[in-house]
Amino acid sequence: MKASEIQNLKIAIVGAGYGGAAAAKALSLLGADVTVYEQASQIREVGAGIGLRPATMERFRQWGTFDAIARVSSPSDYFEILTATDQPIMKDSWPVSGDETRTYLIHRGDFIEALLGVLPEGMVRLGHKLEGIEDRGATSVLTFANGVTAEADLVIGADGIKSVVRQQLFSDKGPVFSGEHAYRAVISLDDAQGMINDDNLRMYIGRGTKVYLLPLRHRNQVSFDITALNPDSTWAPEVTVEDMVATVQGFDERIVNMTRGLDLDTVSIRAVYDIDPVDNWHTDSVALLGDAAHSMLHHQGQGANSAIEDAGAIADALAQAGSVREALALYQATRKPVTDELQRISRQGWSEDEVNDVFPGQKPTSQTPAAAAKA
Repeated sequence: MKASEIQNLKIAIVGAGYGGAAAAKALSLLGADVTVYEQASQIREVGAGIGLRPATMERFRQWGTFDAIARVSSPSDYFEILTATDQPIMKDSWPVSGDETRTYLIHRGDFIEALLGVLPEGMVRLGHKLEGIEDRGATSVLTFANGVTAEADLVIGADGIKSVVRQQLFSDKGPVFSGEHAYRAVISLDDAQGMINDDNLRMYIGRGTKVYLLPLRHRNQVSFDITALNPDSTWAPEVTVEDMVATVQGFDERIVNMTRGLDLDTVSIRAVYDIDPVDNWHTDSVALLGDAAHSMLHHQGQGANSAIEDAGAIADALAQAGSVREALALYQATRKPVTDELQRISRQGWSEDEVNDVFPGQKPTSQTPAAAAKA
């Protein structure tokens, strides 16, 4: 689209998470009139660290936000996968993207603060919970629980795994339970039992459990994550420290001791869900983005990165295509094959040989519908 056409576009983004905030930055740089509607009254991310891949950091450099992210993160040169008892399985560098070779390890809270901090004041409107969306073809109308309505030439549904936009316009299928729980905490380096001596991610796997140690040495902390088999599909299950310790029995004693020392009040405890691939992500004036489009299990560490890539792709498509409709078709054609494959691989978790070698016969149970899960 011509620059003048994009500048006349009124764009509404539903959700101020990673994907929504990134899309707001990318689209505002094109000159569009962008407003972000977020249901929460304040933005707060807790629980863990994540790794921002080289391709993601290349996007941030393109958007002029690289320094804001880098200031609150630590660059990692490689990652390792080890057995439960600290024996190496594999070690590899991160996939290179352009001049970017490293993955930046960052706390989720610092990440969302940095993303929102580079947006113009007033662009994000808090306390707007979406209740309905009416697709009128060339435009769409949003209705919020606080009584506000908004009409836009383009609506981007970046409203997460329980997306209202997806449910009302694209798919009424609910999230799918993985048969796993995730226990996530951020602890001090002093409590890491001497296991952190650089800025590289390490995963320990065995007995149906995966333990992730993601250094946040710029904060003098480490993100300590346990993913364990569990049939309880309650979204926020009740679990004790003793329950968590039981999931890491047989692991390196330092990991067991770290788990035993956790303060339950500081641990994010969640059942792990994704969604089935959505057949279509867009109409003429509405598109899904991030978890709303392709929520995936965290085994490949690609959820947030995929949302950032979506944001870049939708901005690129608007700049290249002749209309919003054509841009959304190009966006889906570019991104959906990639995220479909990431969803598939993330559900698999590992190759069959790796799974059977490290914890034979204990691959997570097959996906089961979440209809009975407690919201």
